[in-house]
Amino acid sequence: MSNFFFFDSFFEYVFPVIFIIAFILILGSIIVATFKGIGEWNKNNHSPRLTVPVTVIAKRSHTSHSHSHNDNQMHHSSTDYHVTFQFESGDRSEFTVSGQEYGILAEGDTGNLTFQGTRYISFTRNY
Repeated sequence: MSNFFFFDSFFEYVFPVIFIIAFILILGSIIVATFKGIGEWNKNNHSPRLTVPVTVIAKRSHTSHSHSHNDNQMHHSSTDYHVTFQFESGDRSEFTVSGQEYGILAEGDTGNLTFQGTRYISFTRNY
């Protein structure tokens, strides 16, 4: 009888509290991520658009996979492409670029980088 009492009290009192806390944490995370994204977008829009001489010093990509193991076995992959540029001052910045830009750029390329805040705009290679 004591085991039934434990399970009854757990599902009656403890489970709803845990469920509400988990819901609040998930909702809070979504809200924080949304405001963080809006803040970065706004900061980029208010930053000056700069064009500076740089050298491409590194490239990297990150592929993420998601799977749905329902009856239809769906798989989804997405790849993010990142390029690190070094300014004449020696400072470095990494930008997310499109797959097409990633494919065109090579480590050691020199040219002019145009960016606005953390937003990559373009790279024009010196020939």
